[in-house]
Amino acid sequence: MISKCLFPAAGYGTRFLPATKSMPKEMLPILTKPLIQYGVEEAMEAGCEVMSIITGRGKRAITDYFDISYELEHEIKGSPKEELLEGIREIIETCTFTYTRQNEMKGLGDAIYKGKVLVGERDPFAVILADDLCFNPKGEGVLKQMVKLYEKYRCCIVAIMEVPEEEVHKYGIIEGNVIEDGVYIISNMVEKPDVKSAPSNLAVIGRYILTPEIFKMIETTKPGKNGELQITDALCEQAKKGIVIGYKFKGKRFDCGSVDGFVEATNYFYAKDQKH
Repeated sequence: MISKCLFPAAGYGTRFLPATKSMPKEMLPILTKPLIQYGVEEAMEAGCEVMSIITGRGKRAITDYFDISYELEHEIKGSPKEELLEGIREIIETCTFTYTRQNEMKGLGDAIYKGKVLVGERDPFAVILADDLCFNPKGEGVLKQMVKLYEKYRCCIVAIMEVPEEEVHKYGIIEGNVIEDGVYIISNMVEKPDVKSAPSNLAVIGRYILTPEIFKMIETTKPGKNGELQITDALCEQAKKGIVIGYKFKGKRFDCGSVDGFVEATNYFYAKDQKH
C-alpha cells in the first residue's frame, strides 16, 4: 500500500556544529548505526521498498553509505568484522534508493515538494525525519502503526505526542477531536505557537503519511514562520476539509536534532544493547 518513504535530509544541522560542518547530521551515529539507518529500517518494517532522500550540499556521505564499499568489503572479507555489515548489506540488497537535492533551505514543505519527482503524484507515501528517532520496545514501529491506520482511513496521517507546555513553541500543534483511542480528526494546525495561543499540547513529530493531493496544497501555501514553507500550513488546509488524522503513537521518540535528545537516545540504546 505504502511503498515509498521520503527522507528530507538537506538541513544544516547547526545545533551539532562543528561536527556537522562536513558531516550530515543524519549520519551521526547512535552507537554503531547512523540516524538515517534507523529511519530506513523503520520504513522497511512498514513495507516500504523505495527510499527517496532529499539531500543538499555536503550530504554525499548519505549516498555513499547506502552503496557497496568494495575496498572495505575486500579488507574484512572472511574476518569476524564482516558480520558487522550484515544489516546495511540487507538494506542495500532489499531497497531502491533515489535522490534529489534541495538547493535552498526553504522549509520542510519545500523539501517534501522537491520529493514529488521521486515519489510521484499518484500514490500515498510516507515521510520520516531521521533526527526524530522513534522506537517501540513493545511491538511494531511507529510507521507500521500508521500504515495500518492509513489502510482504515485512507487520508493524511501525522504522528503526534504530548509535550510540556513550555515546549509547544517548538512544534506544529494540532487541534482536534478524538474519534477512537489515540486517534484524532484534526480541525486546525498551528506552527510553533505561543503557549497562550496553542490549541493543545499535542505536537506533530517527524512521521507522516501523505496523499498526492499534498503537492497541490503546498503549491498554494504561502511562506509562514521564518519565511519557510511549512508542511503544517499545507496540511492545515486539508484538515479544514476533515481529511487529516493525528495518531498518538505507541513507543518512544528521541529528538536527536538536539544534543540532549541525542545523548538520551545513545544512553537508551546502549542500556538496551547491554541487556542482550
